[in-house]
This record gives sequence, structure tokens and C-alpha cells, in this order.
Amino acid sequence: YRHSFQCFHLQEPQELQQALQLCGACGSGVEAKYEIKGGHVQVNGETELRRGKKLRDGDVFSFNEREYRIVSQ
Repeated sequence: YRHSFQCFHLQEPQELQQALQLCGACGSGVEAKYEIKGGHVQVNGETELRRGKKLRDGDVFSFNEREYRIVSQ
């Protein structure tokens, strides 16, 4: 169960690490890197360990009990 669901508009494809920063889930690229490498981020329901994972329209990533849906601009 997730506490929040937010649509996140960006140009696609966008790398996971950058998306975490742009949506405000992580305060810096270094923080995003460690959260991804630590297995704390999921993409479309699966744990994702690649910070360069490309996100596209319709993808959902989750972190810290929040979900974010990618909506292309």
C-alpha cells in the first residue's frame, strides 16, 4: 500500500536517478544513487538497481512509500 501517487511530467526517456531528483524524492544525485544501489527504489513493481534505467511514458517508480507515474510532455 502506498501513501501517495503523483503524476510526474518530464521529457522521455529520463534516467531513474535524474527522475528521483527532479520529482523531489531525493535531495541530490548522490542520495539518489545510494537509494537505488541500496535496493530502495522500484520501477513498475520491481526493485531496480540501475540508476541509468530509462523511464518512459506510463512507467511507475516508487520510493519511500510514494509512487510516481511518468507522463511525457
